[in-house]
Amino acid sequence: MKSAKNGRDGRTRIVEGALRRFSQDGVSATTLASLREESGVSVGSFYHHFASKEHVFGVLYADTLRMYQEAFLAELRRHEGAREGIEAIVALHMAWCGENRERAHLLISERPPKRDEPGGTEVSDSRRAFFKQVSDWWRPHMKDGLLQPVHPTMCYVLWLGPANEMCRLWFAGAHHPTQEEIAGLCEAAWQGLRQQPA
Repeated sequence: MKSAKNGRDGRTRIVEGALRRFSQDGVSATTLASLREESGVSVGSFYHHFASKEHVFGVLYADTLRMYQEAFLAELRRHEGAREGIEAIVALHMAWCGENRERAHLLISERPPKRDEPGGTEVSDSRRAFFKQVSDWWRPHMKDGLLQPVHPTMCYVLWLGPANEMCRLWFAGAHHPTQEEIAGLCEAAWQGLRQQPA
């Protein structure tokens, strides 16, 4: 049943309120009371939809990760060339984070739920499917001598680590990245991941 207050159902209001609170205060510092206050729902309404604060976080994290991965894969598939794909993903990452700052802050700053925690199974399964699809794009370029054979974790760090650090500064209000700096991040990712001439 939709709330007369704003036309959105209780679950949606809780998730939207949690996104605001988590991105501003962090998950650990956010209380259940502040979540209810932010979303404007009663205790009974909250527990009708979620078992705990951690349950809300797990649902929100899994949903945010899915959104990001869908955008990532859609952009990656648009580029057949190795360099074009690597650089396009860095640019996409910066653009997506700018357009979805609260969700991006969640992905960059919070520990993902473990498999035995709420949302953990969905996150784990989503990551496995995601890395397989990235590997399917990567493998032909690796065989052609263009991209390095790297472990998924190392690939992520080299590909998006500097961009994530730039986003942290951006979200903290310490620095707003310029287009020239984003282009530099794209170039750095390519140089870090391409196979070097023998």
